[in-house]
Amino acid sequence: MSMSTREQAVAARAASRQLQALSSEERSELLNRIADALEANEPAILAENLLDIAAAEQANCEPALLNRLKLKPGKIKQLADGARQIGAMDEPIARQISKMEVADGLMLEQVTAPLGVLLIIFESRPDALPQIACLAIRSGNGLLLKGGKEAVKTNAMLHKVIVDCFPQFGVAREAIVLVEGRAAVADILKLNDVVDLVIPRGSNDLVTYIQDNTKIPVLGHADGVCHMYIDPEADVDMACRLAVDSKVDYPAACNAMETLLVHDCHLGAGKAYAKLANALTAAGVELFGGVRAEKELSLPKCPALRHEYGRPACTVEIVSGLDEAIDYIHANGSSHTDCIITANKDRAAEFLRRVDSACVFHNASTRFADGFRFGLGAEVGISTSRIHARGPVGVEGLLTTRWLLRGKGQAVEKDTGVTYLHRNIPVGGAWVRRVGEAIGAAVGVANAVNLAIMLIAWHKKK
Repeated sequence: MSMSTREQAVAARAASRQLQALSSEERSELLNRIADALEANEPAILAENLLDIAAAEQANCEPALLNRLKLKPGKIKQLADGARQIGAMDEPIARQISKMEVADGLMLEQVTAPLGVLLIIFESRPDALPQIACLAIRSGNGLLLKGGKEAVKTNAMLHKVIVDCFPQFGVAREAIVLVEGRAAVADILKLNDVVDLVIPRGSNDLVTYIQDNTKIPVLGHADGVCHMYIDPEADVDMACRLAVDSKVDYPAACNAMETLLVHDCHLGAGKAYAKLANALTAAGVELFGGVRAEKELSLPKCPALRHEYGRPACTVEIVSGLDEAIDYIHANGSSHTDCIITANKDRAAEFLRRVDSACVFHNASTRFADGFRFGLGAEVGISTSRIHARGPVGVEGLLTTRWLLRGKGQAVEKDTGVTYLHRNIPVGGAWVRRVGEAIGAAVGVANAVNLAIMLIAWHKKK
C-alpha cells in the first residue's frame, strides 16, 4: 500500500533523526559508499538516461532541456567525487557557534542543527538528485525530491542506487523520498507543519507557482541573468576567453552569461568589441542588441533587457562607465552572478563592493558560481534570496541553530535568583589561540626577566 504525501513527509522526518543519530564518521562512510555505488552502477544509470533522452527527443523537447537532461561523459565520476568531498567535510551538526556564561554555573551554547525536512523540486536535471541527496545526508536532513517528468527513469535509478546504501547503516530508505506526480507536489505544499523548506530549481514559472501556493519558506532563484562588464582597462584576450567560456561552457546553466556590457571606448574598427564579437560568433553565439547596441552595432533587437536565453545567444549593450554598468545590472539583472573584466584593481574593488548580487567576480568566468567549484562538494541550488542563504547553497545553507543551556538548579525568581554575568567564552579553536597568546606573552615576560637578571649579574662582575 502506497503512503500518502503526509505519511511520506513524516517518515522522512523520522528517518532524518536516524541520520542525525549516526556519528560524523558513519555519515561520511555512508557518503563514500554512495560514491562507490554511483560509479559501480554507471552503465545502468546511463542506460536509463538514454531512454529518457530518446523519449524527450520524440516529444520534441527544446534543445536547452535536452542539454540539461543528458548525463555527459565524466558526470557520474564528478558526482561520486562530490559525494566523497562532502563526506570529507568537517562535522556540520552540533557545531558550536557561540558560548556564554549567563550566570555563575549557567552555561549557554548556540549550536548548528539540521533544518528538518526539505522539499526540493528540480526540472530536467537528473545530476541534481545525487548532489542534493548527499548534502542532505551530511547535514542530517530528510528529503522529498520531485524531478522533472523528462528524467523519470534516470531519477528512479539514481534514487534506488542511493537509498539501497541506507539499510546497512540503520537508516530507513524514507530518509530520501522520490515524489511522483504533480498532484503530490500540490499536496506537499500544504504541509507547512511537516515540511520546513522548499527549494525549487527550475524556470521562473515554477518558482512563482511554488511561492504563490505554499506557506512553507521558499529558497531559490527564478532567473539566471548574469552580466559581464568589459571595462576600459580590460585585457582584451582575457575578455574574449572569459566571455566565450561564460556563455558556451554550458549555455543552459543559470550561471551562464546572458548580457555582455561593453564600455563605449571599445567600439570601432580593430578595437576590443570587434574581437569580442568575432570570438563569440566563432563559438556559435548569436548576438542581440540592447537599446544602444541595436542602433550603434546594427544588432537584432534583444527580446527584453532582462532575458535568460538558455542557449548560445546573448545580449550586447553599450555603457559609458562603471556607474552606468552597475545601474544596468541592478535594473535588468537577477542578482545571481555578475563580473567585471579589468586590470584596474580599484575599479574592480568598487564593482565587487557595489554590485548587489549573490556572486560578484573579477576577471573570472561566471561559470565558477557553482557549489562544486566553490569547494562545497555540491549544491542544492543557487539562492538569490537575501534571507538565510545566498549564492551556491551547500551543507551550511541546510542548517539552522538551536540553544543549549546547562545549569545547576538555577531559577529565575523574577531575575533575583542569579547574578547575570553574560560573559562570552571563545569557541572552537579561538580558546586555544588565546591560551597560546597568553602563554606566549608569559614566556616573553619570563625571558625578559631572565635577560635582565643576566645583564645585572654581568654588570656586577665588571
